[in-house]
Amino acid sequence: MDVLRAVIARLSVDIHHVIEAAGIVVLGLVFYSYARRWFDANRRIDPRLRALFVGLLFGVLTIALMISRIEVGQGTFVDARALPIALITLVEGGGAGLVAALVASAYRASLGGGGAPAGVVGLLATAGAATLALAWARRSGGVRSRHGFVLGAAVYVLTFASFLVLGARGFELFRRDWLPLLIVSVIGIGGFTRLFVDVVNAQAAEAARRDAAELRAVTLLARAAAHEINNALMVVGGGLAILARRLPADSEDAQWAERARDGVNRVKDIVTRMNTITQIEEVPGRGLLEPMLDIRRSSGSE
Repeated sequence: MDVLRAVIARLSVDIHHVIEAAGIVVLGLVFYSYARRWFDANRRIDPRLRALFVGLLFGVLTIALMISRIEVGQGTFVDARALPIALITLVEGGGAGLVAALVASAYRASLGGGGAPAGVVGLLATAGAATLALAWARRSGGVRSRHGFVLGAAVYVLTFASFLVLGARGFELFRRDWLPLLIVSVIGIGGFTRLFVDVVNAQAAEAARRDAAELRAVTLLARAAAHEINNALMVVGGGLAILARRLPADSEDAQWAERARDGVNRVKDIVTRMNTITQIEEVPGRGLLEPMLDIRRSSGSE
């Protein structure tokens, strides 16, 4: 009973602070969902630019969580700084996670104090642990809740290690705050991982449906155009064949007729490719020329 009372006492947090922190994370998720949709629709954007932008966004989110601390006792605070770094690394990769960790580390270093080195080490270590968790998840078929909970446990251990950098004072601080930190690390990262992954999977499914609809529209249009072009080619090709038989074999007119028949055959080849389009590949625009469908690559000819 005494142990239970002690645990309840340790969990006497300010609920308003918890709601504020959760709201910041959810706001980041909403913003990220729109940013991801935009990046997925503009696939020509350099992936490094995407990682930089998303990393900066979640670095700012991490700073907001560091400012919006959760009071867990009289004059005792913890924060969920590891949560955004872990989540964005799991869904975007190590590059975005590192940028977020560096942004948050710069802020923590600017605050100074004896705990600054430990704070910086903890943030960077979180990005490293999340990168390893992502590699594990990719080998096992994708990010799942179990990867988030294991990562949360790893972050908890890393947090403990960062407290030890402060020596006896750090150990005393950790002994006082171990339970709130455990909940924030394991439950927070594990729970929000599922939420983030669900959003990412939903957007991926939506993008796949859009791509399938776009491909179907292109293939239907291409096949209809190919059918009409093929009908006209049959008339042109037949007329050229009749004309070639009536012209002297070595005449200039016969040579022009032969060149025209070669042109008809090239158009027939294009029509054949139009009937076998299986994907959508673009030819980049140049000058005033807009991007267009690359029929050769789209039909798998290359």
